Amino acid sequence: MREAIEALVMEFKQLKRSGEEHVLLAPERLQSLQDAVSHMATHPAEEGKESRPLLKVTRRDQEGPSVFEQSMQDKASLVQEQAPRLTPSESAFPAPPSIELPDGSKQEQWDWLKERVLSCPVCDQNTPRGKRIVYGVGSLDAEVFLCGEAPGADETVKGEPFVGPAGQLLDKIMATAGWTRDELYVGNIMNWRPDTGKRFGNRPPTSEELAFCLPYLKAQVAIVKPKVIIALGKTAVKGLLFGEDNFSLGRVHGQWHEFEGIPVMPTYHPSYLLHNGTNQAKRMVWEDIMQVMEKLGRSISERQRGYFL
Repeated sequence: MREAIEALVMEFKQLKRSGEEHVLLAPERLQSLQDAVSHMATHPAEEGKESRPLLKVTRRDQEGPSVFEQSMQDKASLVQEQAPRLTPSESAFPAPPSIELPDGSKQEQWDWLKERVLSCPVCDQNTPRGKRIVYGVGSLDAEVFLCGEAPGADETVKGEPFVGPAGQLLDKIMATAGWTRDELYVGNIMNWRPDTGKRFGNRPPTSEELAFCLPYLKAQVAIVKPKVIIALGKTAVKGLLFGEDNFSLGRVHGQWHEFEGIPVMPTYHPSYLLHNGTNQAKRMVWEDIMQVMEKLGRSISERQRGYFL
């Protein structure tokens, strides 16, 4: 029952975002919804959670389900079939979702996956009110897939990765190598910004959070089919390659690895350069980028080879 109610809530949110303010329900549907809400009120699963109205529900005096009601029934069934299940341990994070891309063009698959991510109950629950789930953007035919860590404050406002100062620096780095942002695909290992319990600061995502979001990242890689993935920062490298923290980014950056059969170049996150802007740090990252250029058969000028020396 709770999963069905959650499905209705997700549908209400989608409708509200699209500008709807009223919903028509047949009397028996309205009564069923009221009974379900009453049951949940007397059997609360969580305490202290704020309740807020989504849409005004209006009685509809006609027989048979409306198109909206049928859509909600279908959504409820879909959530019951596909929503992650908790493991026997009550404190465990939900199991990762199973993603099977539908047939169709790259754009159709990308649109389907975007809807799946934006309506994911777990992503929604971990995204603070007023903030947005972050989904990848860029060319679906990109030869380079830039994989970042978790969204920052700027990204959760716009719902797009790498739009803050680190993203602006990343654009400059890739432009220096000969790519415009429109030619690249940019995504994150995480779909939400991990909660710190404070209004400021960041924290690395847990292994469970990374594991949950990874299937969504894999699906984006499967759609784009890039020739190279650049893993930006330790969290991205951990999620794509190692799964645990027992590695040093200083030792693995600049060395080729593989993810889903695609070459991966680990390197430092642009935010690292914002805090450590020495020529030595810049040169370290630039040498990693030049390896990507060589891998893709791009010419490197003598001037480019001499940057930051």
